[in-house]
Amino acid sequence: MEDSNPVKTPIETGIKLTKEGDGQIVDATYFKQIVGSLRYLTCTRPDICYLVGLVSRYMESPRQVHLQVVKRIMRYIKGTTAFGLFYSSSKIEIVKYSGSDWGGDSDERKSTSDNCFMIGKTGCL
Repeated sequence: MEDSNPVKTPIETGIKLTKEGDGQIVDATYFKQIVGSLRYLTCTRPDICYLVGLVSRYMESPRQVHLQVVKRIMRYIKGTTAFGLFYSSSKIEIVKYSGSDWGGDSDERKSTSDNCFMIGKTGCL
């Protein structure tokens, strides 16, 4: 990926991923290693959190299309190395906000909840 061209967005607009996916099944170990590294990176790069969580769903039997999305995320990171959160070692205040909608899903009566952690002067994680 060192010689790849950077991109401005981490995923193509309108792409829909499914378990069946397009293309051949790829090496699951290789896919898991890349996604695991990206999951580690989300601590300082909240802009890729959603997408890393999305591709994590397909670790059991990744297809070529899933690997292409992961590689695009890596190309996005290559072009945005100056982005991210910086954590200083001084006194850090941690604040948590949470919200929930108990049984708000009218189809299956599932609950929805969300959390936002503010660490120092950074944004939501």
